[in-house]
Amino acid sequence: MPTIYLSPSTQEGNMYVIGGSEEFYTNLIADAMVPYLRSNGIQYTRNTPEMTAASSIAASNRGNYDLHLAIHSNAAPEGQYGTYRGVDVYYSPISRNGRRAAEIFAKNLKSIYPLPSRVRAISTTSIGEVTQTRAPAVFLELGYHDNVQDANWISNNIESIARNLVLSLTEYFGIPFVEPMTPMRGVVSLTSGTLNLRARPNLNARIIARIPNGSSLTVVGQWQDWYVVNYMGNVGYVASRYVNII
Repeated sequence: MPTIYLSPSTQEGNMYVIGGSEEFYTNLIADAMVPYLRSNGIQYTRNTPEMTAASSIAASNRGNYDLHLAIHSNAAPEGQYGTYRGVDVYYSPISRNGRRAAEIFAKNLKSIYPLPSRVRAISTTSIGEVTQTRAPAVFLELGYHDNVQDANWISNNIESIARNLVLSLTEYFGIPFVEPMTPMRGVVSLTSGTLNLRARPNLNARIIARIPNGSSLTVVGQWQDWYVVNYMGNVGYVASRYVNII
């Protein structure tokens, strides 16, 4: 299953025109993403507010991540505060997967941002969180926090933004999107053999682990006849008919 490095802004000095900071609102979005990430089997490591962009990049590069996702908001140039609107999704011009991810995020954000024509995917050679990360990376500027309309859009749509971002992650990784559910304890029930934990909800998908009969696992999501489960730290899909919820 995919693993991402989740990097909300650490810029507590970038203030929203409505109050609060860029760090505050982007961490709210990251918080709201967690149930969606869990239900979709997307594992993550997350930076902390005490970190910087440089230390976030270093932490990301120490791991083995399938995508680095940075969540920020923008500001207009000095003297033009409040006059800009739009969502920019940045990627490195030398990263094919970064560009593919950025285009997916931009496409899906158009469906929830009030001015879809102002959502765009843009290449950059100057933003470290896309040019210096080992993993493919996307850097989101989710509107302009010095613009009242954009600031209100962000603050009033934390949940829908979070859902949209995880929807884009599932599209990028090629897995079905699963709505959050309360995690449940399950027990494997077989007549013989072991239960295959797979990387995709498909009988031909790669086997991550083999789960013995009677084993306990945590069900975190469901898609059609498959459960998304966590078994001893291994996350993947199992056929739901072989798991009893208790």
